[in-house]
Amino acid sequence: MDPSCTENILTDDERTFFNTNGFLVVENALDASTTTQLVEVMNRVDTRERTEALTGKLLSVPNVIHEDAALVDLVDWPTTFPKVWGILGWNIYMYHSHLDVTPNERAWQQDWRVAWHQDSMRVNDEIESNPRPRLSLKVGFYLTDVSEPGRGNTLIVPGSHLQNTIDCPQDGRSNPPGAEPLCMPAGSAVIVDRRIWHSRSANASALTRKVVWFGYSYRWLRPKDAMTVEHLYPDLDPIRRQLLGDSVSANGTYDPAPDDVPLRAWLEAHDPAAATPSPHGHSQSRPPALGRGTNTGRN
Repeated sequence: MDPSCTENILTDDERTFFNTNGFLVVENALDASTTTQLVEVMNRVDTRERTEALTGKLLSVPNVIHEDAALVDLVDWPTTFPKVWGILGWNIYMYHSHLDVTPNERAWQQDWRVAWHQDSMRVNDEIESNPRPRLSLKVGFYLTDVSEPGRGNTLIVPGSHLQNTIDCPQDGRSNPPGAEPLCMPAGSAVIVDRRIWHSRSANASALTRKVVWFGYSYRWLRPKDAMTVEHLYPDLDPIRRQLLGDSVSANGTYDPAPDDVPLRAWLEAHDPAAATPSPHGHSQSRPPALGRGTNTGRN
């Protein structure tokens, strides 16, 4: 990774905001050229995947990292990834990716329904703590302008990530107290705690909402989608290989050896506070060391 990305390390104020509200907006996360390039990628996928039945409706496609090198570049994007390691630490990888394309939905608004939920599905039924653990987060790169409501914005309830339940009838019409749309211009990103209560909303504008979502979690959590990425490994540097699921052994997800987590060695050199101790204050069993070999990637 480019050491200049340490200019975007999570600040104390950002950490406090994220821990309190369950989300964090990163303004100007993408430059105009990258945004344009990603829109072209999404248009290509949309053309290929959209069926007649999905005319005018949300298209959501998982397992998209392998679609284009521009998406691979987002894995350790310098304006957002430092926030990710600042929140989750170094024993992490990307367990999920998807893109959402939401066209104008006026013709379908009569049937529109909200669906308030937390991410991770069965996790929320089978973990007994209150509140449930964070476990993962998602970074959403917004490629079109949703700076005003009514553009298919994600609806959220700030602070609700600390609530296992929410006071809202699941009738498809009601919104809970405190619900608000996420509004941000094209090129912005949002980092969301997987536990924050959220819902889609209708796109009544003339714009087509386009967002790329990357989910990061601890390496011991199973992938959420197919993650068709192993063929990319030969062209990636060690840190990107870690982030896309490469490892020395299965046990290395629980008790990582240095070659399992080259991100830690990089942080030891460039952001020592993030390298040890862990963000939760636990001691780490292994000292930092160099990664898994020669850097053959683009960074």
